[in-house]
Amino acid sequence: MIRLAPFTAEWVEATRAFNRRVAVTNFDFPLQPSDDSYLAIDGDAVRGAYMLHRQSFHFHGSEADVGHYRLPLSEGLVDRAYLSVGVQLLRHAMRRQPMLYALGMGGMANPLPRLLTAAGWRLAEVPFFFKVVRPFRFLRGMRYLRRNLPRRISMDLAAVSGVGAAAARLIQPAVRGAPEVECVEQFGPWADELWRYCRADYACVAARDRKALNQLYDGAKYLRLKAGSLGWTVVLDTQMRGDSYFGDLRVGSIVDGLAAPGAASEVIRASTSYLERRGVDLIVSNQMHIAWRDALRGTGFRSGPSNFVFAVSKPLASRFGDSGQAHINRGDGDGPIHL
Repeated sequence: MIRLAPFTAEWVEATRAFNRRVAVTNFDFPLQPSDDSYLAIDGDAVRGAYMLHRQSFHFHGSEADVGHYRLPLSEGLVDRAYLSVGVQLLRHAMRRQPMLYALGMGGMANPLPRLLTAAGWRLAEVPFFFKVVRPFRFLRGMRYLRRNLPRRISMDLAAVSGVGAAAARLIQPAVRGAPEVECVEQFGPWADELWRYCRADYACVAARDRKALNQLYDGAKYLRLKAGSLGWTVVLDTQMRGDSYFGDLRVGSIVDGLAAPGAASEVIRASTSYLERRGVDLIVSNQMHIAWRDALRGTGFRSGPSNFVFAVSKPLASRFGDSGQAHINRGDGDGPIHL
């Protein structure tokens, strides 16, 4: 009989063995015991696991505690004898925090989004946007788009002939005249002031005060950009190596940001200009709020297929209406783990 219990030190080796059995998922459950991590235990074996991260959300400025249903893994993905484990994990999490969300999940067709849909959750894709900065390198190196021979030939021809570069300059021109940004070591009192000023403008937004931000973006890889009094973004500049999507491209990403909706355009322009000057090949971002989507389009970004899904339980869905008024991006999930 399977039971759910917190992850304690005695289960580290069993969890390691579980990770080996579900290696086909390309995810490993973290081996750090925690009161926020739970295991589905079957005798002396682990058959499933998930994490429940609690955080504060604001709904038009009204605060509520919300749970992030993170990294649910079930042995049912590789052995039909354990198909029910995924349902047990979800029910266990719902009992602890009815107001739950999940984010990412690789696209609507994957097992977890299908399970959440069957459980009555509300799901929406977080739109994906991209901007080509260095067309030649993009055309020759974007592995996801070069999956078959005809496409590789056409992309190589566009790169070598210069047609690709001309098209990119026409539809995705470089940013000119954007506000300057300051790359700061950490978020200060100014971030608290901005958070108090604009949090009520969003139907749904996770806490973005300086305490939350400095915990979430603790590390040298994060570039924290302050666009004067307008707002801030967190961006990455990542040299990929053999990535299944990006190959060996140098990828810039706008991971997170905050500003009043009316200032989102200038903040996006400033951040894009910063990444362009650094010499990235491509810039990407996932943004749900309509003001941030419009800001990206206005800066030359184009939309592409998204595999980033935002799902909310029924109690949480009742707190806000149109998903286009929710400020959701990669900062609200497991972070930019693939960027």
